[in-house]
Amino acid sequence: MTLSFRVATPADVPGLMALEQHCFTTDRLSSRSFQWMINRAHGRLWVAERDGQLLGYALLLFRHGSALARLYSIAVAQAARGGGLGLQLLARMEDCALEHGCTALRLEVRTDNPVALTLYERNGYRRFALIDDYYADHTAALRLEKPLLRPPV
Repeated sequence: MTLSFRVATPADVPGLMALEQHCFTTDRLSSRSFQWMINRAHGRLWVAERDGQLLGYALLLFRHGSALARLYSIAVAQAARGGGLGLQLLARMEDCALEHGCTALRLEVRTDNPVALTLYERNGYRRFALIDDYYADHTAALRLEKPLLRPPV
């Protein structure tokens, strides 16, 4: 069956938690955080699924009064890696940010995550800061940004 993308619902929280546990060893989102992101946060949480199985998610946050959006997290199940799902989720988040009037997208990525860093840099994200001791395990983060351009009409 075809891969589908949609905005997350409260029914997705157990699957999101399983994916979070599978993909991350530190700085994991809690069930309560996922509930907040789905129901109250000023942002969007998208999921990717095939045959009812959650294969990935991307979380985008907005700040009132700001033209910057923040890509908070992307997670892709091990079984779905290498097939372009991360890129598809990233593209959807960029489109979502544009729809919300944002002119740039920012994110942080672990310095020890070369796969994610390559994905972002190949897609136009540029490093602008290094933040020491950013994650709970004391790993540094690179801060990246990409200007978002509206396609010509």
